[in-house]
Amino acid sequence: MIIGCLKSLGLEDSEVHVLIAGDDRLQRLNDRYLGRNRPTDVLSFPDGDLLPSGRVLQGEVVISLDAARRQAEELGHDELREVSELALHGVLHLVGYDHERDHGEMDDIELQLREELLP
Repeated sequence: MIIGCLKSLGLEDSEVHVLIAGDDRLQRLNDRYLGRNRPTDVLSFPDGDLLPSGRVLQGEVVISLDAARRQAEELGHDELREVSELALHGVLHLVGYDHERDHGEMDDIELQLREELLP
Protein backbone atom coordinates (compact mmCIF):
# COMPACT_ATOMS: atom_id res chain seq x y z
CA MET A 1 0.00 0.00 0.00
CA ILE A 2 2.81 2.44 0.83
CA ILE A 3 4.55 1.63 -2.45
CA GLY A 4 1.29 2.30 -4.30
CA CYS A 5 0.85 5.57 -2.44
CA LEU A 6 4.36 6.73 -3.30
CA LYS A 7 3.83 5.73 -6.93
CA SER A 8 0.53 7.64 -7.09
CA LEU A 9 2.30 10.70 -5.70
CA GLY A 10 5.08 10.44 -8.31
CA LEU A 11 7.64 9.35 -5.72
CA GLU A 12 8.57 5.90 -7.05
CA ASP A 13 12.24 6.40 -6.15
CA SER A 14 11.46 6.90 -2.47
CA GLU A 15 11.37 4.83 0.69
CA VAL A 16 9.36 5.14 3.88
CA HIS A 17 10.26 3.36 7.09
CA VAL A 18 7.36 2.22 9.28
CA LEU A 19 7.43 1.40 12.97
CA ILE A 20 4.48 -0.22 14.72
CA ALA A 21 4.47 0.51 18.45
CA GLY A 22 2.12 0.91 21.40
CA ASP A 23 0.38 3.93 22.90
CA ASP A 24 3.18 4.42 25.46
CA ARG A 25 5.82 4.83 22.74
CA LEU A 26 3.62 7.15 20.69
CA GLN A 27 2.92 9.27 23.78
CA ARG A 28 6.63 9.62 24.52
CA LEU A 29 7.41 10.57 20.91
CA ASN A 30 4.46 12.96 20.74
CA ASP A 31 5.62 14.68 23.93
CA ARG A 32 9.28 14.81 22.93
CA TYR A 33 8.84 16.11 19.38
CA LEU A 34 5.51 17.96 19.43
CA GLY A 35 5.13 18.89 23.10
CA ARG A 36 1.85 16.98 23.36
CA ASN A 37 1.97 14.63 26.34
CA ARG A 38 -0.71 12.24 25.12
CA PRO A 39 -0.84 9.21 22.86
CA THR A 40 -1.76 9.58 19.23
CA ASP A 41 -2.49 7.14 16.42
CA VAL A 42 0.27 8.07 13.97
CA LEU A 43 3.33 10.32 13.82
CA SER A 44 5.46 11.24 10.82
CA PHE A 45 9.10 12.25 10.85
CA PRO A 46 10.22 13.67 7.48
CA ASP A 47 13.78 13.02 6.36
CA GLY A 48 14.75 13.55 2.72
CA ASP A 49 18.17 11.88 2.87
CA LEU A 50 19.57 10.25 -0.25
CA LEU A 51 20.18 6.58 0.49
CA PRO A 52 23.11 4.54 -0.89
CA SER A 53 20.58 2.86 -3.19
CA GLY A 54 19.90 6.21 -4.85
CA ARG A 55 16.41 6.32 -3.40
CA VAL A 56 15.18 9.18 -1.20
CA LEU A 57 14.15 8.37 2.35
CA GLN A 58 10.95 10.37 2.73
CA GLY A 59 11.01 9.62 6.46
CA GLU A 60 9.53 7.44 9.16
CA VAL A 61 5.91 6.76 10.06
CA VAL A 62 5.20 5.49 13.57
CA ILE A 63 1.80 3.85 14.09
CA SER A 64 0.16 2.94 17.39
CA LEU A 65 -1.20 -0.58 17.13
CA ASP A 66 -3.23 0.07 20.28
CA ALA A 67 -4.93 3.06 18.65
CA ALA A 68 -5.39 1.16 15.38
CA ARG A 69 -7.19 -1.64 17.23
CA ARG A 70 -9.51 0.80 19.01
CA GLN A 71 -10.24 2.78 15.88
CA ALA A 72 -10.84 -0.33 13.79
CA GLU A 73 -13.43 -1.51 16.28
CA GLU A 74 -15.09 1.93 16.40
CA LEU A 75 -15.17 2.18 12.60
CA GLY A 76 -16.22 -1.42 11.98
CA HIS A 77 -13.31 -2.63 9.91
CA ASP A 78 -10.30 -4.84 10.59
CA GLU A 79 -6.99 -3.83 12.14
CA LEU A 80 -5.04 -4.28 8.91
CA ARG A 81 -7.28 -1.78 7.15
CA GLU A 82 -6.86 0.72 9.98
CA VAL A 83 -3.07 0.31 10.04
CA SER A 84 -3.07 0.82 6.25
CA GLU A 85 -5.16 3.98 6.57
CA LEU A 86 -2.87 5.32 9.28
CA ALA A 87 0.19 4.53 7.14
CA LEU A 88 -1.36 6.40 4.21
CA HIS A 89 -2.12 9.36 6.47
CA GLY A 90 1.44 9.33 7.77
CA VAL A 91 2.97 9.20 4.29
CA LEU A 92 0.92 12.21 3.21
CA HIS A 93 2.33 14.15 6.17
CA LEU A 94 5.86 13.06 5.19
CA VAL A 95 5.49 14.56 1.74
CA GLY A 96 4.17 17.88 3.02
CA TYR A 97 0.41 17.63 3.36
CA ASP A 98 -1.07 19.17 6.53
CA HIS A 99 -4.79 18.70 7.19
CA GLU A 100 -4.69 21.39 9.88
CA ARG A 101 -3.64 24.08 7.39
CA ASP A 102 -4.48 23.07 3.83
CA HIS A 103 -8.25 23.68 3.70
CA GLY A 104 -9.17 20.10 2.87
CA GLU A 105 -6.49 19.33 0.27
CA MET A 106 -4.98 16.51 2.34
CA ASP A 107 -8.41 15.07 3.12
CA ASP A 108 -9.26 15.03 -0.59
CA ILE A 109 -6.05 13.28 -1.67
CA GLU A 110 -6.30 10.85 1.26
CA LEU A 111 -9.84 9.86 0.26
CA GLN A 112 -8.77 9.47 -3.39
CA LEU A 113 -5.82 7.26 -2.44
CA ARG A 114 -7.93 5.16 -0.06
CA GLU A 115 -10.37 4.46 -2.88
CA GLU A 116 -7.51 3.66 -5.26
CA LEU A 117 -5.32 1.56 -2.97
CA LEU A 118 -7.44 -0.02 -0.22
CA PRO A 119 -10.07 -2.71 -0.80
